[in-house]
This record gives sequence, C-alpha cells and structure tokens, in this order.
Amino acid sequence: MEENTNFPSCPPIFVVSGGKGLSGTSVVRSVLIQFPEYKCPIKLVPDVTAKEMIRETVERVKKKKGVIVHTMVDPLMRKELIRMCDELEVANFDIVGGLSDYLSEHLGVQPISKPGLYRLSNIEYFRRVEAIEFTMKHDDGLNMHRLSRADVILTGVSRTGKTPLSIYLGMFGWKVANIPIILGHEPPEELFEVDSRRVFGLTTTTSYLIAQRTNRVRELGLSADHDYINPRKVRMELDYAGRIFEKYGFHILKVTHRPVETNANEIVSLLTERFGREKLRVSS
Repeated sequence: MEENTNFPSCPPIFVVSGGKGLSGTSVVRSVLIQFPEYKCPIKLVPDVTAKEMIRETVERVKKKKGVIVHTMVDPLMRKELIRMCDELEVANFDIVGGLSDYLSEHLGVQPISKPGLYRLSNIEYFRRVEAIEFTMKHDDGLNMHRLSRADVILTGVSRTGKTPLSIYLGMFGWKVANIPIILGHEPPEELFEVDSRRVFGLTTTTSYLIAQRTNRVRELGLSADHDYINPRKVRMELDYAGRIFEKYGFHILKVTHRPVETNANEIVSLLTERFGREKLRVSS
C-alpha cells in the first residue's frame, strides 16, 4: 500500500534506550501497524548511558522534527531525558517509566535498573534453540565436516547413552555432536583433529550394556543369540572403544547406573576446569 500523501507526513520516531532498544522497537512497530497508510521511519538510538549522550540525541531529534519513544530503565537517566525533551520541546513517550514506578511503589522495592536484560533473556533462549538444532543435526556421526564447531563431543559404542546425554546438554545451550564407535571400523578422521579435551568416551560394563541392548533386540525382532548382545562380542566392542579413548586422550566417562544429569554435570565441571568460564563454548 502506497504512503498516503493527502495527510501530514509521519515524523521520524527515535527509539532511545540504555540497552539495545529491542523492546521499544517492537512496541513502536506494533503501534505503527495500525496505521498502514503511513511509512513512519524508525531510528534506533541504543546504549544511551551518559547525560551528554542524552543532550546530543534530543538535539538531533529536534533538528529532524522527530519524536522520542524511550525505554530507559535507569530512573535518573529517564528523568534527565524527559527534562531535556521538555526543555527543547521534543515530544516524548515513556514506555517503561510509569509501570516501573507503579510497581516500585506497590511492591516496596527498587528496580535493579539494568539495561539490556530483555535482550539477554532472548539471547539465552535462542542460544538454547540453536544448540538443540546443532545437536540433532550432529547425532550418530552426522555432518562430521562441522565437528569442530561442537562444544562437546561424545563417542562410544551403541547404547551407551550418547543421544540422550547429547540432547540433555543441548537443552542447556551446549552444542553437542556424538559419534558411534563400531568394532572393525575406523572412526572418522575428524574425531582425531578436534581438541581432545572436548571429547568424552562413554563406557560401561558388559552386563549393563547387554541389558540396555536387550530391549532394542526385541524391538528389531533379532534372535536372542545375536552378536549385538553376545557377551564376548560386546566385550570386544568395549575394549576396542577403550583403546581408542586411551590412545587419543579422551576422558573416559563410566555411565553404568548413572543418571544422565550426573554425567552431564561431570562433563560441564571438567570443561570448566579445562577452559575456564570465559572459553567454555566454541565460537561458531
């Protein structure tokens, strides 16, 4: 729909924030959609954290004949912005001040007045979504060419709990890849090219692994004497995987009768010790 030229043009709307201005911009867009005939320009002014910046911003808006919509959570900065707008006769609309002041008085507590918390909460949410998507796309040896992007790499023979542990870690924002160890087959070369401190070899006892595999055998309709649950073959698998773990310095994680939460906590604790909190995760 073309812009209506029969009515006054829409002034530029400056969204001023002590943070990144995401919430303010969202509110403004929600209002503007009610006026589809007009194309009102939105100018974002983020990270306004000093009084000097307030004066510069208001003077700029006045020159552009615009209006200000602000989400200043710091009460002192908010008060200064409103004062400056009044002084320079710039129309301004406070999105958070009224509700924040009301809640502060009603609850008897002061707001923490820290800009950017809304953005940070969204960043954390999308980081977890991204981690889960990465984990699902790198399950059971998929997409080995991107293995170096994983925060955690799990490896081990079938039914040692690689996938459940991967998904659990992914739900907490960890990008996880898992790689099966198959007797008689060399693991992918990529497994030996990544930082071995991020690789965890899952192992267990022969009897425990057979118990885990028994239900799978029934589901697949395999015979009770299938190699998949043959004690000797299972032991050979575990020994083969163990030799790979030791050769390449992978941390061996014994999963026997341990809940997934315990195994995940051990992995996170080891990563924290090895990399510190600042470098826990791999940059994409």
